[in-house]
Amino acid sequence: MWHNQGVSRGEGGSRERERGRRAPQPLDPAKLQELALRYVSRFATTRAKAEDYLRRKLRERGWNGEGSPDPDGLVSKLAALGYIDDAAFARAKAGSLGARGYGLRRVSQALAQAGVSEADGEDARTVAGDGAVEAAVLFARRRRIGPFATGPGDPAAREKALAAMIRAGHGFALAKAIVNTAPGEQLDLDDFGPH
Repeated sequence: MWHNQGVSRGEGGSRERERGRRAPQPLDPAKLQELALRYVSRFATTRAKAEDYLRRKLRERGWNGEGSPDPDGLVSKLAALGYIDDAAFARAKAGSLGARGYGLRRVSQALAQAGVSEADGEDARTVAGDGAVEAAVLFARRRRIGPFATGPGDPAAREKALAAMIRAGHGFALAKAIVNTAPGEQLDLDDFGPH
C-alpha cells in the first residue's frame, strides 16, 4: 500500500505546500522586469513569445503593483535595447530549419507560429527560398529518398516519400522531381533555380 510519507493535505492545502515549496508571490514591476530579463537572456525569442510568457506569469502569480501591468511596454523596451530582435530570430530560425532540410513553407509556418511579422521575416523567407533546392536535397539524402534510396521503391513508397517532402515544406514540383529520380541516378534540378 502506498503511503503519503507524512505529507498532509489538510483543509485548504495546496500542491505547492505539499512539495514543501511556498506559493509564488504576486508580481510587481521590479519582479516582472526581472522575469523578462531572465527569459530573454536564456532563450532566443520574439516580441510575441516574450509577451505571451509575461502574460502567462501574470496569470499564474497575479499582480501586486500600482496600476495595471504593462507587459507590452516592457517587451517594447527590451526590443529597443536590442535584447529582442524578431528579424535576427527569423534569420536564425530559417537557417536552422534549412540546415535540417526543411523548405520555405515550413520556415514560413515556424515564423508565423513564433509571431514574427511579415516585414521582420522577409529576409529569412528570402534566404529559405534561395536555399530551397539544397534543403530539399539534404532532406532527401537524410530520409533516403529518390537518388539516395537504397533500392527501387514501389509506387506506394514513392507516394509516401513525396508526402514527407511536402510536409517538410518543399514545393510539389521539386519534391516530385527528387522522388522520381531512380536510386543512384544523378539529380537534374536545373529547372529549380540555383543550387
